[in-house]
Amino acid sequence: MTPCERLTSKETQIAILVWEGLTNREIGKIIGTSEQVIKNHLRSAFDKLGVWSRLELAMYVAGHGGKNWPLQAERPGEPYSQPLAAE
Repeated sequence: MTPCERLTSKETQIAILVWEGLTNREIGKIIGTSEQVIKNHLRSAFDKLGVWSRLELAMYVAGHGGKNWPLQAERPGEPYSQPLAAE
């Protein structure tokens, strides 16, 4: 099992949103949760992927397909939600 296969669908979604440049607050609004919950998901994703920061996480995502990483990001019951357009 590769490191990215160990991520939950929520961790994958958050990783992609980090790669897109969103802040924890913006991600929280999109997902409908608090910044602290986002931080918890990020910490877990960092551990699973062996990265230490948001920048390393974004570079990992970019190096593995960007928005299309991983293909299982859309799992039944938990669709990937697109960021809201800037107002």
